[in-house]
Amino acid sequence: MNAPPIFPLARNPIGPAPLRRPGSIRRTSTIDTSWPEGYGQPMVMQGQARDIWTPADGGAPITLAEDRYTILASPRREILSIEVTPDRPEAQQLVGVRAGGESRSELMQIMANERIKGSPLYLILDDFAGASLVAGWVWSRWVDDWRAMAEKAGMVKTAGKGGNMEGVCSGFAPGSSALLRADPSKNQSSADVPSLLNPGDPEGWHVLAVQDGVGMRRARRIDVLRDGDGLMIDVGFQDSGTSPDGGDRIAIHEYQVTARATDGLLAELKVDARILPFRECPGAVGHAQRMLGTPLAELRSKVLETLPGTLGCTHLNDVLRSMAEVPQLLAFLVDGDLR
Repeated sequence: MNAPPIFPLARNPIGPAPLRRPGSIRRTSTIDTSWPEGYGQPMVMQGQARDIWTPADGGAPITLAEDRYTILASPRREILSIEVTPDRPEAQQLVGVRAGGESRSELMQIMANERIKGSPLYLILDDFAGASLVAGWVWSRWVDDWRAMAEKAGMVKTAGKGGNMEGVCSGFAPGSSALLRADPSKNQSSADVPSLLNPGDPEGWHVLAVQDGVGMRRARRIDVLRDGDGLMIDVGFQDSGTSPDGGDRIAIHEYQVTARATDGLLAELKVDARILPFRECPGAVGHAQRMLGTPLAELRSKVLETLPGTLGCTHLNDVLRSMAEVPQLLAFLVDGDLR
């Protein structure tokens, strides 16, 4: 069996978010995860997402929508409880649903109105699957032998196929360096990252929660701007955890994606892999071009169909899928001004 291609380690943090552009809409989201009762116990996931419009004259931004949730999830990534603000009573039907394909299929049915509206809530609910998958990684930064601790706690492996990661994504392609150790975290690359906040644009992000102790965060930024007969899209994505020394956060995944859409179709796409754990991970970048010509509104399903397994990166797929709501975001505007 041929080993997958390897690339230079991706360890080049993006840094703070760019300044907002006049006439643009920015969506930011975070999912902060903590374990109040310790490792192997339920995790609390605080999701928040906000849409703001920056006037064409560059004035103060106006909030278009903002949603929050608190999910208590079991170690098997099942939703034990959920609170949504502003409240949507139907969200209680998600209790008992397990993260992954099950949560996404149930979400499409139960929260259909949010999906149609392209609300901030739908983004962070859809992102529960990916955020809960990667959250436990932060423990590998805080505990010397977290695998032994996991076994002692009776933790059940929920990633991959019953814990078998081979073939799940480009990073775990057969023959990958990620599969050479029983504990892949010992063979991973990561990088210290500065704050996402730009000092020159304090309103560019919603208020970020303060994380004390062991904490993980998935953060997104999606900027959308009309440009002639098309749309310009700029996406930043980061999975990062707190550091035991109290310094900068440590990121395990970071991507920047720029794209252009015309007539509702993805016309141009550039993927910049900034931080990834294994040398094989960037192999997914070139495959992303297969999404060109796809209607933006269909990206949530088409990405999973087009980039399965070793053709894709689980987290890059999530980045590409998050652009599906761009048409709904731009529906707020006419020539860069609110309708």
